[in-house]
Amino acid sequence: MTELLQQVITEIKKLPADQQDVIALRLMAELKDEQAWTASFEATTDDQWDRLADMVRQEIANGEIVPLDKVCNFELFC
Repeated sequence: MTELLQQVITEIKKLPADQQDVIALRLMAELKDEQAWTASFEATTDDQWDRLADMVRQEIANGEIVPLDKVCNFELFC
């Protein structure tokens, strides 16, 4: 276990049981989501990635893609 994770667990232990459970549920959901994404990526073949890239290139060529700066304020993340 990393030092950072140990620090987090130490802080969580200081909270009331109901708050600990809320955090535990969020962490479990995050872990399951991460596992699902990992499995999905690992199961994706090179041919599937190539087809996806072709689809995106076609959408770009057709003007169907909206630039990220039109939908996301990057200044918030800088």
